[in-house]
Amino acid sequence: MAAEDPWQSGSLRAIVLMMSVLKNQLRQLQKFLRRRGASPQDAEDLVQEAVVRLFAYTRKAGEVRNPAAFLTRTALNLAVDLHRSSRRERFETEPVEVLDLLDLGPAPDEVLAAEQRLLGMRKALDQVSRRTREVFFMHRLQGLSHAEIAEKLGVSKSAVEKHIASALTILTIERQRE
Repeated sequence: MAAEDPWQSGSLRAIVLMMSVLKNQLRQLQKFLRRRGASPQDAEDLVQEAVVRLFAYTRKAGEVRNPAAFLTRTALNLAVDLHRSSRRERFETEPVEVLDLLDLGPAPDEVLAAEQRLLGMRKALDQVSRRTREVFFMHRLQGLSHAEIAEKLGVSKSAVEKHIASALTILTIERQRE
C-alpha cells in the first residue's frame, strides 16, 4: 500500500495556507507595535515572545478561541512591561551619598586664574582714590544706582559717574595687560 501524498489530501496545503495567514498577521502585529512606539527590533521580539506564550498557553490550557486576539493582547501587555522596565532603569537605586558624582565646580587652574585676576583688580583699584573705590563698590557690589550713590554721599550724579569711569578705566588697562 502506497503512502498517501499530502498534497493530494489537502492537509499540507491547509497547513501552508494557515502559515501564510499567520505570517501576515504577525507582520501586521509588528507594524501595529511600531506605530505604538516600539522600535523595529523590539516589535519583532515582542511578537516572537507573544507567539511563544500562545504555544505555551495552548499546551497547558488547551484551545484558544481567538489566537489573533490572544497574540495582540499578549504583545501589547509585553510592550507595556517593556516600557515600564525601561522607565525604571532611568533612575538610580543607590542613595545620593554613595554615588560618584561629577564635581561641577571650577578646576584648580581656573580657580588660580580667577584669584590672580582678582589680585590684579585689587592692585589696580589701589591706584585710585578711596572715594573712587567706595563709589565703584557701591555701584558694582551693592547694586546702587548713580542717583542713590550721589544722594548717600552728598555729591552730584556727575561726580559719581566720573568716579565710576575712573575705576573702569584703571580696570580696563589692567585687563589689557593680562
